[in-house]
Amino acid sequence: MKYLPVLLLAVFCGPALADRQSFPPVDQADRDPALVAFREDLLTKVTARDTEAVVASACPDIYLSHGGDGGPEELRENLTVDPEKLSDEFRDQADEIRESYWAALQDTLSRPGYFDDQDEFWMPHQWQISLPASLDPFTAYFVTGEKVTLRRGPSRSEGIIGLISHEVVLVPDYRDGAEYQKVRLTDGTFGHMHSDFLWSMVGYRAALVKSEGGDWQLCTFVSGD
Repeated sequence: MKYLPVLLLAVFCGPALADRQSFPPVDQADRDPALVAFREDLLTKVTARDTEAVVASACPDIYLSHGGDGGPEELRENLTVDPEKLSDEFRDQADEIRESYWAALQDTLSRPGYFDDQDEFWMPHQWQISLPASLDPFTAYFVTGEKVTLRRGPSRSEGIIGLISHEVVLVPDYRDGAEYQKVRLTDGTFGHMHSDFLWSMVGYRAALVKSEGGDWQLCTFVSGD
């Protein structure tokens, strides 16, 4: 798979304004009908919140966090969230944490994806974009929609500056729970964009990998840098 570090180096390096870049989603899954069938079946299981069926679809060493051991048992724990295993401050949020994890898995598997040079299939497609080392990846977000409104202020009543499609933007001060975020385009333009269309470049991504026996499996579901 050809990555895009040169393009993003051009738009993010230095204080000078630069041309904006768009990275429209292209789903490569249809290269392998077996992959398409597996992903559709897995999504059906996730939508039904069928814990054991999802766990059975995972690799024996599925990678789930940068600090955990991974594996099916950790996946089962993430999908069920036992309140007794949470600290006191989060115990009453078990249902919310559980549903948030399921929803993130469902959303990620629903996104267009690409094959890497190891023939692993990764979602979402923007995970193939390489950011320059000088950029804090935690401030970078991908605009997931087509013609998303960039407004002068954090309200639908504010004037429209432009329509943004499938670009990487900077959000230096992301506010959890806020309807709108203040963003900076790569040409230096500032504006406000609805949070629903911003996907963190260190957000969740998933990888489907074909086993030695030829069966597709869920082998990565992780977030973070």
